[in-house]
Amino acid sequence: MKNTILIVLTLFFYHFANAQRMIPAIAQQSRIVIQGGIIHIGNGQVIENGVIAFDKGKITYVGALAGAPLANATIIEANGKQIYPGLIAPVTNLGLNEIELVRSTNDFAEVGTYNPGTRSLTTYNTDSRIIPTVRSNGILIAQVAPQGGIISGASSIMQLDGWNWEDAQYMADDGIHLNWPAFFQFKFEDSRGSVKINEDYEKQVQEIRSYFLQARGYSRQMERAERNLNFDALINVFDKRATLYIHANYIREIVNAIEFAKKMDVRMVLVGGRDSYLCTDLLKETNTAVILGDVHSLPSGNDVKFNVPYETAAMLQQKGILYCLSIYGYWQQRNLPFLAGTTAANGLSKEDALKSITSNTAKILGIDSLTGTLET
Repeated sequence: MKNTILIVLTLFFYHFANAQRMIPAIAQQSRIVIQGGIIHIGNGQVIENGVIAFDKGKITYVGALAGAPLANATIIEANGKQIYPGLIAPVTNLGLNEIELVRSTNDFAEVGTYNPGTRSLTTYNTDSRIIPTVRSNGILIAQVAPQGGIISGASSIMQLDGWNWEDAQYMADDGIHLNWPAFFQFKFEDSRGSVKINEDYEKQVQEIRSYFLQARGYSRQMERAERNLNFDALINVFDKRATLYIHANYIREIVNAIEFAKKMDVRMVLVGGRDSYLCTDLLKETNTAVILGDVHSLPSGNDVKFNVPYETAAMLQQKGILYCLSIYGYWQQRNLPFLAGTTAANGLSKEDALKSITSNTAKILGIDSLTGTLET
């Protein structure tokens, strides 16, 4: 009797512990039609009382009820409900980080300073318990990126529905992440702390230039006496088959980073961009896209209005600069829709705010031919 009770309790707790696990979906077996909903395409267009049909995992029809392919389809009634594209979370360590206080579950940073050869792709953990919480709020694709050092490594774009990293792979090694040196340093010399200019800033920038010059020279060699795996990882950046994501926030850093990318002749995307609203002409001139950091943040200085972080997206929109929204961390990605909501309350239209977490993100990451909008 005791053994029976023990077995029952064991099975009960096992079932409870796995209650939140999401099993990857099987291949679509029949055509599905969702009708009657308000369809937000993701490109600014909205279809009232619309119909969306998909077959074999692909969208086959989006439009009005008249002419919709309803025959032999499973019909889902969505009267009055809102239908959105899957949201995309750029620059996150989702799947690389699990429990911050348990070192063995944190695999988002490599030892060393220059690690372009580090890949997030093979490290991505599809069994992370964080992923279902993020998916539950509409995020279906993530650009998973390593962190730390000067060059953190290569990010990859993953769909949040897969058995393993091979199954979840959406685009491998889409770009290299470079953390630009901070022009200002925060020091805690007393209880209040202080902000000082980084005296080693120019030296650190010169080290980055020197490293990239060596890597570019290596990439141009027809025959290499000795292989350098880190330099190998940068070849696609110099060939413009991969993007250089430069993380910078203050105006001096942003301007220097853009000048650096221009001299190196690489395709750059600015990540963070807290002061990007101060150099919109330069961003427009150089066709530099921006992945904005956390909208829910403090101003960059004492003389900056408190709501500037909320309004930066609208400022970039007005200047015709391609941008999208991001948020630092991994479990925090579930808050991505709320960032868009804040920008919609501070200058953006609701549809433009939606674009900043769907189609704009897809364009910046180079996957807009595959995803980002509800289009055939």
